[in-house]
Amino acid sequence: MAIEIVVPRLGWSMDEGIFGEWLKQDGEIVRAGDMLFVLEGEKASQEIESFDEGILKIPSDAPKPGDTVAVGQLLGYLVAEGEALPDHPRGEASAPTAGSAASVPAGDWGTGASGRVADDDVRSAAATEDGDDRASTRRTSTPRARRVAHQLGVDLQDVRGTGRNGRIRERDVRAAAHRPGEERRTMRDSLEAAGKTIEISQVRRTIAERMLAGAHQAAPVTLTMKTDASRLVDLRGQFQAAATSPDDLVPSYTDVIVKLVAVALQQHPQLMAQWRDDGVFVPQDVHVAIAVDTEAGLFAPVIRDVITKSLCQIALESLALVEQARGSRLTVEQMRGATFTVTNLGAHGVDTFTPIISLPQSSILGLGAIRREPVVEGNDIVPRDMMSLSLTFDHRTVDGAPAAKFLN
Repeated sequence: MAIEIVVPRLGWSMDEGIFGEWLKQDGEIVRAGDMLFVLEGEKASQEIESFDEGILKIPSDAPKPGDTVAVGQLLGYLVAEGEALPDHPRGEASAPTAGSAASVPAGDWGTGASGRVADDDVRSAAATEDGDDRASTRRTSTPRARRVAHQLGVDLQDVRGTGRNGRIRERDVRAAAHRPGEERRTMRDSLEAAGKTIEISQVRRTIAERMLAGAHQAAPVTLTMKTDASRLVDLRGQFQAAATSPDDLVPSYTDVIVKLVAVALQQHPQLMAQWRDDGVFVPQDVHVAIAVDTEAGLFAPVIRDVITKSLCQIALESLALVEQARGSRLTVEQMRGATFTVTNLGAHGVDTFTPIISLPQSSILGLGAIRREPVVEGNDIVPRDMMSLSLTFDHRTVDGAPAAKFLN
């Protein structure tokens, strides 16, 4: 019996799409798992997979590339060797065979990635009218609805489906779980009973949005490197030894690194490059942001024109910015315009991590803990203060080799 190939559903609200092209030729043998054709939905194009085997037969009146097609519209057939095409007119299709790409629309049924129809979905669709209660429930509810019902502790027998032929969908289950007037304790309610919900502040929302943007609107790559920080430790020790009172300023490790970063950025300015719609913009000035952890959240005030400032000037300015951040006194202008960011988790015992870029910047350097370790020098093993560096950069603007040279 010929297996019909119809237009699947790629999304909850999709009723029609654009037929892209056939990926198999008329008369070509199709195996289960082969990609049959391309369908353009509301957001993207998707290759549609066959779940059956046979010889592809494309009717003369089948849609052409670029045609608008409706969900469920007949596209072609999979037939056996020597089998003729069905003689019923288009639009009077026979019942699709369970398990075919035609009979199980993607998105509305599928539980796989991007709505892909999985084996369990096909078995569910193949349940017959004469099956037991479990088969009946699977046939009249989508796999997503069953999964959510299990999570929320909802009995599908009490849910009224709004899908085609009364089929229960995910939205029906969620509506039933929170129906007014019913005392229903879901699995989630039970788990939350032992905890509490903390209101999300506007600052926290802003931080979250920036973190998501850095992770999803860029192409972040992180390089890590261990370096000998003995001279860094020695330099700071000299400042500590020169201090005559507890109030004397001693630059922090972050202060020294900020100055070193500015020098390196002059040699590798592409690490400051910013991706824009009209091209890649490379700033000329070096403005370095320093990440500051506060009770209200993470802030990154900016030290401007680092190249023109001495180490002591940087230390004074960073100290003032940190105090303002922790006292919630920073202005918007003090957190704007950075071309690079430095963040330090070494004080918390962290060695390497994955810093997240703050767009439109393209790079951020993470500083790890300084640890005394044995290092091989020639034929000798000597103690050294070692430090790990983690550089995250936007691969859209910078390639790996230039980033590695900057890190070196």
